[in-house]
Amino acid sequence: MSNLILKSPAKLNLYLKITKKYPNGFHELDTAFQLIDLCDVLEFDSSATNVSISCNDNSIKEHENIVYKVVMAMKERDKKNNGISINIIKNIPVGSGLGGGSSNAATTILALNKLWGLRLSNTELLSIGKSIGADVPFFIEGQNAYAKGIGDIFINKDSISEKLVIIDPKIFNSSGKMFEKYDSRKIDNYIDNGFLQNSFWQIFMDENPDILNFYKKNINDFDICLSGSGSSMFIKYNNDNEMEKILKIIPTNWRFFLAKPLQYSPLREFG
Repeated sequence: MSNLILKSPAKLNLYLKITKKYPNGFHELDTAFQLIDLCDVLEFDSSATNVSISCNDNSIKEHENIVYKVVMAMKERDKKNNGISINIIKNIPVGSGLGGGSSNAATTILALNKLWGLRLSNTELLSIGKSIGADVPFFIEGQNAYAKGIGDIFINKDSISEKLVIIDPKIFNSSGKMFEKYDSRKIDNYIDNGFLQNSFWQIFMDENPDILNFYKKNINDFDICLSGSGSSMFIKYNNDNEMEKILKIIPTNWRFFLAKPLQYSPLREFG
């Protein structure tokens, strides 16, 4: 096997609660992950010894991205000094709370384990994933789940049945910075601040008046949810009539995606 083409799926946080902060700086979470059929595509081609990474998104640099970090971590376990050429076709918005980077990282871990014949156990793969990012183990497991801890303790769950409109306001949100801003609010006991679906809602709206206006204008008619630390929002629907109503409220300068829920990641078929 010298090359692979793999789909790398996005996720939604159906809800996300920050319950406390650990002494090491990480946060305890209570969340529910839902896989969706919005996917990046990663193309892997074996190389003698070189590592090269390209992407259709110019904001992702060859050596300053999560996929390159994964390759370097996997090379530490590779005794043959294999190389790899990876082309990333981004469809999942960057910095959107949809887990695109973490999904790409998990895809790369699984692909290199296969292409390089490393034969690492699932426990080893999950350990590598956890060292790269908190959401990476979820994408390695590839099944919808409730998550605790830092988002790495899973209880499998069934998929939702509704279809989804993903709303992308084209705002880049750094998860690390959003956690810092959350901590700076000094919220007592990390009790949610009134927005029960996601602990980041208040900060996200405070910093983005357009989001606040959109939310206030439409929340009585639609169940608007925030994924991750933002910036993407989503609304569930059951039929075309409901979908059309949702599309009419989206500002023309924002993007949207129609998505379906997945029970399992397409990577499960590969693994």
